[in-house]
Amino acid sequence: MAVNRRKSKAGRRILAAGAGLATVGALVAALPAGASSDAVSGGGTNGKGWGRMVDVQLLSFNDLHGNLEPPTGSSARLTRLKGDGSTEEINNIGGAEYLATHLEQARAGHRYSITAAAGDMIGASPLLSGIFHDEPTIEALNEMKLDVSAVGNHEFDEGARELARMQNGGCHPVEGCFEEGKTFEGANFPYLAANVTDEKSGKPLLDPYFVWEKDGVRIGFIGVTLEGTANIVSAEGVKGLKFGDEVETINKYAKVLERKGVKSIVALLHEGGKPASGAYNYDCDTPGAGAGISGPIVDIAKNVTPQVDALVTGHTHQAYACTVPDPAGKPRTVTSAASFGRLYTDTTLTYDRRTKDIVRTAVASANHVVTRDVDEHDKIRDLIKRWNVLAAPIADRPVGHIGESIKNPTDEGVYEKPLGNLIADAQLAGLSPADKGGAQLALMNPGGVRAPLTKRDDGVVTYRDAYTVQPFTNMMTVVDLTGAQLVTALQQQVSGANLASPKILQVSRNFAYTLDMTKTGADRIVVDSVRLNGEPIDPSKSYRVAMNEFLTGGGDGFPVLATGTNKLVGASDLDVFIAYLTANSSAAEPLRAPATGRITIVK
Repeated sequence: MAVNRRKSKAGRRILAAGAGLATVGALVAALPAGASSDAVSGGGTNGKGWGRMVDVQLLSFNDLHGNLEPPTGSSARLTRLKGDGSTEEINNIGGAEYLATHLEQARAGHRYSITAAAGDMIGASPLLSGIFHDEPTIEALNEMKLDVSAVGNHEFDEGARELARMQNGGCHPVEGCFEEGKTFEGANFPYLAANVTDEKSGKPLLDPYFVWEKDGVRIGFIGVTLEGTANIVSAEGVKGLKFGDEVETINKYAKVLERKGVKSIVALLHEGGKPASGAYNYDCDTPGAGAGISGPIVDIAKNVTPQVDALVTGHTHQAYACTVPDPAGKPRTVTSAASFGRLYTDTTLTYDRRTKDIVRTAVASANHVVTRDVDEHDKIRDLIKRWNVLAAPIADRPVGHIGESIKNPTDEGVYEKPLGNLIADAQLAGLSPADKGGAQLALMNPGGVRAPLTKRDDGVVTYRDAYTVQPFTNMMTVVDLTGAQLVTALQQQVSGANLASPKILQVSRNFAYTLDMTKTGADRIVVDSVRLNGEPIDPSKSYRVAMNEFLTGGGDGFPVLATGTNKLVGASDLDVFIAYLTANSSAAEPLRAPATGRITIVK
């Protein structure tokens, strides 16, 4: 008899690194052929529930990163491709209470509906979720009726033991329970991590797969994170764990599911690609299947066994719904819904009751915008209010002192900003230790500095103040760039996408160059003026450069920054900023605005 996961967590245990607990993988493997590891009920009805062909709705999203409250700035925007080939910007989108409503509305009228996610539901989260170790987000996902999710790299930000708590519940081991008389219950949905195993036993850390079942319709889900997860999270947090090859793992468990009679299979994969256009509705099958997308997901999709009928992906924060050919040359759906709850993907899987398989030619998929013109979901809205009350004492705690307001002027032609300089200095300080990335300089996007740091009478800077300055909680990264690539990045500030409206990067105190505004385009950068620690940049030499993940992804018109190699992911930009404020200021010696002059302007 199938067990409703919303009513029981029996048997759902996790093997935390070094904890010696039994793994659910072993329990699942012991099931007899034809048995289901778990099942959930779909909602609604339609006229296609009892014939040979059944339409199964698959709703999916990825990279929520704890964005419960509506995101702001660039995190609340997407680009849409219009019918005439031009693009338009869509603003003020996303927010958990709106995502929940959209999902609820999308399920209406569908007898068979599954909601799945491709990882990074938590980690790198905004203040409301992050300060409570993402308990609010897990609660919200439960309310959204999420059925299953793969783990992403950020699920390991606080280590395997904390991930165990996210799954199984219980109070935080250090901070305890956040609400009096209430114990965190954990996720009602299974986190899947088929390619994350204990180095000694070889057993999976979490369930490797999940079988959804209703009225005899059975669909298996295999969940994996990117093989390189161990290289971009804290080594201590994943000590004793092995992250296996994505393709090999998916193919292995597809065979396991086949042996159990499950022929319809979806892979939830926290790895992705990049479409040729940033528009969320771009047709990445132009001029042929999968021709408009690049990146790791392409090779993965081309090598994952044809037994898998669709791939729901993430990690790159991109939006796409492509059909990349499988190893047999047959088109197969590959999707991603951007990030931060701005989109969800609606995929129709046509299930053949006789063959128990998905009819590939009938698969249809599209991304949909999470607009804010729908009613707020009552339970999510109330959840956000409840946690905000609890957050107030944390948000108001002191993190540093300033002796004057540190400005972020937005006047046209003011290219170097005192607060931008301070943030770049903080990022260099935080990422320069060898074990933090060995950064030699730091670059900060000007649009990521959202407000000035305004001095109060007592000079105290609170957590809330710092968060208002840096609200996106982008993860910090350190990458290798050559001197030539660094110069190209400077040139892209004033050319290409930024020709008409320059976006001047804020730079750390040890980096300097001349910007000649009497010239045009890339010529505005005086190449032989670029200096690091007073020495000319060597075009052929490699440098370790710190920047947030928005820039590492080529955001704000800096495609060259996306070509960096040997990437290491560190703490969030907010954590780095707060650490710098705390370490470099006190009531007796408050921090003052850094001097400008790193960028010499010729007008």
